[in-house]
Amino acid sequence: MYVFAGLGNPGARYAKNRHNIGYLVADEIARRYSFEGFRSRSRLFADTAEGRVGDARVVLLKPTTFMNESGRALGAVLRYFKIEPAGLFVFYDELDLAPGKLRVKFGGGSAGHNGIKSLRAHIGADYWRVRMGIGHPGDKDQVSDYVLSDFSKADGAWVAKLVDATAQSAPLLLDGDKNDFMTRIALLAPPPRPVQDETSEKEEPQDGI
Repeated sequence: MYVFAGLGNPGARYAKNRHNIGYLVADEIARRYSFEGFRSRSRLFADTAEGRVGDARVVLLKPTTFMNESGRALGAVLRYFKIEPAGLFVFYDELDLAPGKLRVKFGGGSAGHNGIKSLRAHIGADYWRVRMGIGHPGDKDQVSDYVLSDFSKADGAWVAKLVDATAQSAPLLLDGDKNDFMTRIALLAPPPRPVQDETSEKEEPQDGI
């Protein structure tokens, strides 16, 4: 059995925030693989659903704590289902990756992410991270407002593709080679081109006139 956890903040107010991309993935996995409906499990501090991804049994969860207490939920769920942290996959937003990029790694630091800091305090660092790029606002003083604001309309297309591709490719996460998973995501949901690149390409012909 494995645990797939999508990080985010509970409640309608936060539903479309950049910080909640992990929740979006959890919802899409539940839909795509016909999981049972999410159940509120107050003693686990999470909404959980059970089902299968490929041949594997998976517990899918969304912590109902706020982001900076995510570790309470993950620790409670791992203990309840008697699963080691190595069987945990956490989907979350990553400021240090360009919008639409995705990387998978085992272990590591928190890179300042409050949810990951909380996980480290409760379960350590030895679990799988599925880091989903949302880009950086460019100023560290703007980070809090940025992650707690909604994706823009312009972001809608790549966010939808990335969430769908992540759910569709989820069985590859459990097949051993995480590079296959990342390659598949890059094919199904290539990151959007940076705005400056598009501007530069439009300006080059004008320079030659």
